[in-house]
Amino acid sequence: MTTSENIKDNGRIKIMVGIVIFFWLVLAFILGANQTFVREPGVPPLPILAGVLIPIFVFLIAFWSAGSFRDFVMSLDLQLAAGMQAWRFAGLGFIALYAYGILPGLFAWPAGLGDMAIGVTASWIVIALKQRPDFAASRFFRIWNLMGILDLVVAVSLGAFSAAFGIGISEAITAFPMSQLPLVIIPVFLVPLFFMLHIVSLLQARHLAAAKRTCGWTNSPVQCGPAAMGHRA
Repeated sequence: MTTSENIKDNGRIKIMVGIVIFFWLVLAFILGANQTFVREPGVPPLPILAGVLIPIFVFLIAFWSAGSFRDFVMSLDLQLAAGMQAWRFAGLGFIALYAYGILPGLFAWPAGLGDMAIGVTASWIVIALKQRPDFAASRFFRIWNLMGILDLVVAVSLGAFSAAFGIGISEAITAFPMSQLPLVIIPVFLVPLFFMLHIVSLLQARHLAAAKRTCGWTNSPVQCGPAAMGHRA
């Protein structure tokens, strides 16, 4: 395949991915409006867990089975992937909902503080990627992404634990509101999306570290070259 054909194919994949994400969000709103994810406190939130896991599994299957999609994933702008994590500073909202007696501290504090930590540091990561392209292959970049994934796993686990066992400030205050609109969009859309962005970053970081290369995102398409050994993290 020639370079021009590769660019065109990558453009088509980008459009398809954008369409899939749009309809995924629409579906999440429709299911949320129909209270598909709602379960009574004390009942395992299996629909929400399915909403979290299914998109991630679909992404991984597509990555390993479709070469064109895999090429698209491996060419994504890491600055953009890291920058989108800055939205997670909105985790402050979990703590605010705890203060108003809507969410339990068991879920709100770990989820909120973890998201805020990733959101605040995302801007630093973007700057590091811009100033030092070899930073993408560094151990620190991989650790940051792993911590971001850990935060998401902990948040989902604690939310499921609180909902399944009815644990909260009181019998009436559990993670149950996370199964209703608008909050349900967080676990069934934003959490899987952020998780995928971390996976994309880790896959690229592993590839770059193994090949001992760095990529610069100042131009389009991505430009790769020999690693600058003097900037190893």
